[in-house]
Amino acid sequence: MDLAEAAAAFAALGDATRLGVVRMLADGERCVCEVQQAFEVAPSLLSYHLRVLREAGLVESRRRGRWVDYRLTPGGLAALRSSIPEVEG
Repeated sequence: MDLAEAAAAFAALGDATRLGVVRMLADGERCVCEVQQAFEVAPSLLSYHLRVLREAGLVESRRRGRWVDYRLTPGGLAALRSSIPEVEG
């Protein structure tokens, strides 16, 4: 992950709703209907937040009939973590 990609991913996590979605998805794939129930935001706003997370490479989606399931992108958070240098003390 280059510096610009890491900055975009950190910016995406800078919103409480998006960080909450990432935490929720850490437990596994969820239907958008489950995510909607967990957060008190309008469906259009949730859609926006999910798009920001997708564009940052942190989540991905797959269509299942009329529903859309979301999950963390494999390696997305690990790549983000590796963009921060370790500090030895």
